[in-house]
Amino acid sequence: MKPLNCLIVDDEPIAREILLSYCGYLPSLRVVGECTNALEAKVILDQINVDILFLDIHLPVLDGINFYNTLKKPPQVIFTTAFKEYAVDAFELAACDYLVKPFLLDRFIIAVDKAVERINPLSEVNKAVDLPSFNDSFFVRTEGKIYNIQYSELLFAEAQGNYTKMVTTRFTAKPNMSFINTEKILPPSIFKRVHRSYILNQSKISHIEGNRIFIGQYEIPVGSNYKEEFFKSLGL
Repeated sequence: MKPLNCLIVDDEPIAREILLSYCGYLPSLRVVGECTNALEAKVILDQINVDILFLDIHLPVLDGINFYNTLKKPPQVIFTTAFKEYAVDAFELAACDYLVKPFLLDRFIIAVDKAVERINPLSEVNKAVDLPSFNDSFFVRTEGKIYNIQYSELLFAEAQGNYTKMVTTRFTAKPNMSFINTEKILPPSIFKRVHRSYILNQSKISHIEGNRIFIGQYEIPVGSNYKEEFFKSLGL
């Protein structure tokens, strides 16, 4: 496997050193640059194909979130920050992951695995390390509340106009998040698109009958354009 090009953007020297050392543990990663601000990063992104961008949110001149918004074709972005309150903003941008400082190596590896899955969705051997990313979670904002949803508890997501209905084992949420962005934040090794309006957690399927998938009390249709690929992913 060709190493993935990584760019580290952080104005704190210690934070850059930690990310650099963590990347060094994974042969699948190659650090092509370290930057202290977004403008330095832009120069490198214009010159080099970067696969994974480790991006601090609090940066001088231009913060990480606003910088992300300027990128027409962003690489897989893993935000890093000491402030948890930016998690929702990061995930609403369809960022790959969000690391809260100080984070340990195992959490870093999980974030990298998510990026690798997005870059090579069909390749299991290309994972940095065989750690189950479904033990992680993501944040959504809806009706004045912020929910932390575990991947393992999300049953399925349904497109509903400009919103996405998310049905979990504990509650149902309807965040102001597009279906496209929802699909981007869900690990493809766990969640499968089975219809133009549905993505489901493969591990929660109770049985399949014809063109209908049953997850507990819920019945989900299988679209004709997705049926062959979905059954192939099941080994059928």
